[in-house]
Amino acid sequence: MSQKKQIPRLKEHYQNVVIPGMIEKFGLKNPFEVPRILKLVVNMGVNDAKEDVKALDVATAELSAIVGQKPQVRRAKKSISNFKLREGMPIGLKVTVRGVRMYEFLDRLINASVPRIRDFRGLDPRAFDGRGNYNMGLNEQHIFPEVNLDKSPKVRGLNITFVTNAGSDERARELLTLFGVPFKAKEQEVVKKTAAPAAVASPAA
Repeated sequence: MSQKKQIPRLKEHYQNVVIPGMIEKFGLKNPFEVPRILKLVVNMGVNDAKEDVKALDVATAELSAIVGQKPQVRRAKKSISNFKLREGMPIGLKVTVRGVRMYEFLDRLINASVPRIRDFRGLDPRAFDGRGNYNMGLNEQHIFPEVNLDKSPKVRGLNITFVTNAGSDERARELLTLFGVPFKAKEQEVVKKTAAPAAVASPAA
């Protein structure tokens, strides 16, 4: 008997929670009108690979463990003498995940990794590109439980792009919020914008 494939938890969440929530919020008439996340694109810089080839191997192993898919090596397109960079040198890694792997990675990112960010108070809700795509920067890869700290001496930053077909930032933000992406509360944004300037002491009489 063939074993039934297990549906990712966040894919079920999309069908059972996100779709009804988006329909109610925006008055959509058809579930097929509800936007979705098309893919996640993860980029990692590996500048030290110019001098140490092993650094690229370590970074590749780490990003593979984090995302669950082997990344592509990104190479310099032109030479820049000031940076001691020659055309063709490896300078970074890129991986694009879709489908089942995307939902599984997103689940781990939201529920296991982001909460481990030091002094975390929510993601920046302004990092949308105007077309419904969201860019999220991370200062270090060590927040991911998949990374072995004993074998990871170098701290590397990552950039994660959420590519959606929402078409607008408002719909994309609501979509990601329903998925559980922890944005900063609107109250914090208002406080920053409307905070009164410090009172100026009046001169002594």
